[in-house]
Amino acid sequence: MRRTARLGRLQVGHGFPVRIMAAVNVSPESFYKGSVATAAGAIASGVRDAIERGAEVIDIGAMSTAPYLKNEITEEVEIERITAALRAIEGLKVVVSVDTMRASVAERALNNGASVVNDVSGLKNDARMAKVVKDHGASLLGMAHSAASSGAKPILQVRSALRRTLLLADRAGIQEEKILLDPGIGFFREEGAGRAYSPQGLMPWHEWDVRVLADLGVLEALGRPLCVGLSRKSFLGEILDLDDPADRLYGSLAATAIAVANGADMVRTHDVRETLQAVRVAEAITRRGPRAPKVS
Repeated sequence: MRRTARLGRLQVGHGFPVRIMAAVNVSPESFYKGSVATAAGAIASGVRDAIERGAEVIDIGAMSTAPYLKNEITEEVEIERITAALRAIEGLKVVVSVDTMRASVAERALNNGASVVNDVSGLKNDARMAKVVKDHGASLLGMAHSAASSGAKPILQVRSALRRTLLLADRAGIQEEKILLDPGIGFFREEGAGRAYSPQGLMPWHEWDVRVLADLGVLEALGRPLCVGLSRKSFLGEILDLDDPADRLYGSLAATAIAVANGADMVRTHDVRETLQAVRVAEAITRRGPRAPKVS
């Protein structure tokens, strides 16, 4: 049975409803243009709308981390975008997460209203990140990331990568009760670009993602709540033959319901109202007993 975690003032995990994290991108390079807002008024309006629709965490990203794109911007630009976004939503009553792999960006965000760091490298990109999280008493959402493939089954590689993140967090003194984990849907690929890419040569990336979602319950052994981000991602486009992320809502909702049935405690989405409905139905039907599969 997974323990709970604290994201800012929010409790996530066993005994609590599945939480909704709304993705707010202030990076024009992001793969789903429908999620992008760059003007202060549009950012504030989008965040207020997400809160009204049921989001309890707002995850602000200022640099695209899509693993198949080389979209890196300078630290100065990322900091400028994050600072402007946080200024635009100042005073809104919601837990704010910053989606970044850079300690300097995380530090600026934590000094300006954020209380969660969503690091898609799982503390492996920037050696200072763990210390910044710890020194600010922040919560951590650590994603599975690996520099090389071990050749093991997908869920076992994900589990190994997340164990490494937990070890790095422990060494830095980050409180375990402030840590959530993310299996990294979409980031383990045969080919990729950028720092968030995790190489694997076992199978097509969309098959990898399907297998990880099917075996998600294996990650209960890590003792941390799970956040799954799969909204409008490319594995859905491959399965459904839909190139445009704008067309992938229904596939996203189906995959989200299955992720919740298999143990997700929080989901990250671009579509708050629709996702919340899918989540609540999945909870009502499936959360009635053990759900962890056995993988050898």
